[in-house]
Parts: sequence; C-alpha cells; structure tokens
Amino acid sequence: MSDSYLHFANTKLGAKLISMLGLPRPLRLDRYEPSQPFVDGEVLLGGCGHFSDQTAVNGQGNSLLKTLESLLFSMNVNVLCHDCVSEYSTLQSWSSETKVKALIFDASTLQASSQSGALYDFFHSTARSVLPNGRVIIIGRPPESCVNPKMATIQRSLEGLSRSLAKELRKAITVQLVYAEAGAEAELESTLRFLLSAKSAYVSGQVLRVSSGASFNGSTFDWTRPLAGKKALITGASQGIGLAIAEVLARDGAHCVCLDTPAAKSALEAVTARLNGHSIVLDLNSDGAPEKLSKAAKAHGGWDIVVHNAGITRDKTIANMPGHWWHTVVNLNLTVQEQINEKLIASGGIKRGGRFIGVSSISGIAGNRGQSNYALSKAGVIGMVESQAPLLAANGITINAVAPGFIETQMTARMPFSVREAGRRLNSLSQGGLPIDVAETVSWLASPASGGVTGNVVRVCGQSLLGA
Repeated sequence: MSDSYLHFANTKLGAKLISMLGLPRPLRLDRYEPSQPFVDGEVLLGGCGHFSDQTAVNGQGNSLLKTLESLLFSMNVNVLCHDCVSEYSTLQSWSSETKVKALIFDASTLQASSQSGALYDFFHSTARSVLPNGRVIIIGRPPESCVNPKMATIQRSLEGLSRSLAKELRKAITVQLVYAEAGAEAELESTLRFLLSAKSAYVSGQVLRVSSGASFNGSTFDWTRPLAGKKALITGASQGIGLAIAEVLARDGAHCVCLDTPAAKSALEAVTARLNGHSIVLDLNSDGAPEKLSKAAKAHGGWDIVVHNAGITRDKTIANMPGHWWHTVVNLNLTVQEQINEKLIASGGIKRGGRFIGVSSISGIAGNRGQSNYALSKAGVIGMVESQAPLLAANGITINAVAPGFIETQMTARMPFSVREAGRRLNSLSQGGLPIDVAETVSWLASPASGGVTGNVVRVCGQSLLGA
C-alpha cells in the first residue's frame, strides 16, 4: 500500500503546507541500485587518535583512520579530513562550505568524559554539512572490554550521542555507533560498506558490535556478489519479508532453498522457479520438522546461511488468550528455531563459517498490548542470539537477528488507518520501511565478510520511538 502522506510531503505544495503546520516532512529514502556508486558523495573523517597497533586492511598502516582511508579510496570515494586527522597527507582538507555524504568519527581512543569536547567540536562544526540521505558513523570501543572505568564510561556515553544525533539531523540521515574490538580492523569493512551505502536506508540509531579474530581477507573478495557459491535456507519465503530476503540473497549470488507451508506451495514454487532455487514444503509446527530439515540439509550438501523468517501471530490479551494460541506462537517463533539450530549444528547441516539469522521484532524489545505470546517469542530470539553467539564462535559460525519495525506489507496494509499512520510516523525517518530494507540487512549479516559481526540484534525500524 502506498504512503500518500510521504508522496504529498515531497511535492512543492505539500512541503510548503507541512512546513506551515509544523508537521514532520519525511524525505524519500535513497535505496540501493546495483548501478550506483558505493558512496554517492564525499566522506569526512575525524577522530581522536590511533585505533590499535594491529595491521590495517591492505597493509596501509596501524590506525583505524588509515584503514578507512584505504577502504574508501579503493572504492573511488573522495575522502576529506577534519582538523584532527590532517596528519594524513593523502586526505584533502575539509572546509565548512563543503557538503558531504557521510561523516565518520573515530572515538575509540577517548579515555574519559573530560575529553568529550572532541565530539562536540567535530559534530558542532559538521552537522549542517551532511547531505540528505547521508550517513554518520561513530566508532568506539566496547565498554565491557575497557579496563579503565573512566574509558568504559565515556565509551558507553557514545550511545546517547549517536541516538540523539539520529533524531536531530533529519533529512533522512542515519546515524550508527559501531563498537569495534581491538584488532578488528580487518572485520570492519563489511559493516562500513553496509552502513555507508543505500542498503542501510531504514537502519538508524543502532549500536553494533564487531569482534576480532574472524580472519577475513577482503583483498580477493567479490563485493558485487558477496554470497556467490553459498547455499541459503529461508523459511517463510513465499511472500512479504521472506520473499524479499530470498530475492536479495539470490541477487547477491546465493542459491536459495525456500521453505513454506503446504498452503503456500504454489506461490513458493513460483518463487523458486524465478530465482533458480529449490523449495521445501513443510509445516514447521508439525511433528518432526527439525529432523526433516536436518535431513534436507544433508541432501543439499549443508547450508551456509539459515534465515529463520517464518513466524505467526495470534493476538489477544493474556487473560483472553486460548492456551493453544500461546503454545503455537511460541513453538513456531522460538522453540522450533532452537531445535533446528541444534540439529543442524550436531549433524553438520550448517557448514563451518555458517550464518544463522533470526527475525525478531520491536515487539520483542518494547512489548505490545495483546501480543504477550508474540513478544515473548521475539524477545526469546534475541536471547538465543546473545546466548549462542559465544558458543558458536569456535566453529566460525555467527548468529544475529534483525528486528523489523513498521514494514509496508500486506499485513500492515490491513491495519486500521490510525494505527497504520502511527506506525509509519513514530520513527526518526517518519515513514514505514519496505521488505527490501530487512532483506538488505540480512544479506549483510549473511556475508562471509561479516564474520566479526555476531551476537547483534539490528533494528530495521527507522529508529522507532517504541523501545528506543
């Protein structure tokens, strides 16, 4: 269903009227097209010093800023420097009259709150320089890894800064905070490519963690088809978000094995025929479903990527909810996922270096009236990700989740008008997302280059005010 308010707000008359009334004016989001450049504009770098003593990507020095410089230059991006990083002679200097597509600030060496002035100086001078649909990325250290309590304090405070900037900058500009472990330079490239590109159009106000030790070599990697040669299982793939995930993974080179219920068989087979994939018709709530999927994985030679998208709702307040509604929702949305993962790990159905990706929801973060069963199951997906990530790391397997907010689907189109409009406007981008926004995020998490990204729950919600 089209967003009439978004369309009206982007006409001359609409923009003028909305401004007079003081209403939010959402801008159309720039979304990824394969023909467009990695970053459509200049990137301004700022920072407080060196990132670590580890060798950076492509051997270009030992600082995070050198890593970023090398990466952006390799993508033919024009990189500018703020005063604090002018030591790098290859960077052009920035002037306040210059508009940029992205800001990147290295805050990883901040040791105490008394040094927060460096953040003020950078963002105070540059906030008005970011173009519409621009990107802002702050890079810090995980507070839990800081030995010095004062350093942990200032690093944790970056969350408040990044989320506030995401609400202040407007103009469809997104802001993210990336906590990178020491030695994680080689693991940053995939995350930075995603966050700087139009693929992350509906992801904002997020706090992401990148770990070290995944040993990824980006010098020989094909970034145009990051999933080439990979086999991906996507559940609930016949329509909506699941369909978009299958389409994007296939676009990025994966061979997609799409699963859905017997009732969706014809639509599922049409999808797999179009994507040159395979289909599995199976009710995941049926007895023995995890064992059947484990056997299917063996028949397909194992899966590199497993996306748990299938899910259902059965909404009533808990006082009025039938018991079987509770059990059906929790079983399909959570328990079956746990069982499938266990079977695939034990049988080798998920390959070494594999990717588990769950679909949670902002309902699992903020809760929702009449959805106690659904919210419990989606919060459980978050718990599964956080608890399993360190256990799977030994085999190079990552586990993450996406948490969609208001996404324009057939389901949301059936909502009452007032509820639908509230869902669209109650976020920093003042509009609903599209299924492809979730799919692009899943593809980033599924990439072999994202081995340093595990245990994350990424909200695809335009920085929804619910649960923020």
